[in-house]
Amino acid sequence: MAVNVKVAEAKTHLSELLSKVEAGEEVIISRGNTPVARLSRIRRENDVDALIAEIKAQRAGRPHTTQDEIRQWRDEGRRY
Repeated sequence: MAVNVKVAEAKTHLSELLSKVEAGEEVIISRGNTPVARLSRIRRENDVDALIAEIKAQRAGRPHTTQDEIRQWRDEGRRY
């Protein structure tokens, strides 16, 4: 999910925005209502901590998966 900010806000909160980018979020910077730049994390090979942070950031906005749902997915299409 991308975070949209105006140029002035980006200047004021750059450190916070970079933390979000490091966690896997994308930041779009706009001048007025026109997007002009995109901040995204530079992927590094074998960067396990960054990968885990990115997965956690992406999962944060999703509803919790129950054990029953996992069992249903596992058993989907099986014949008993």
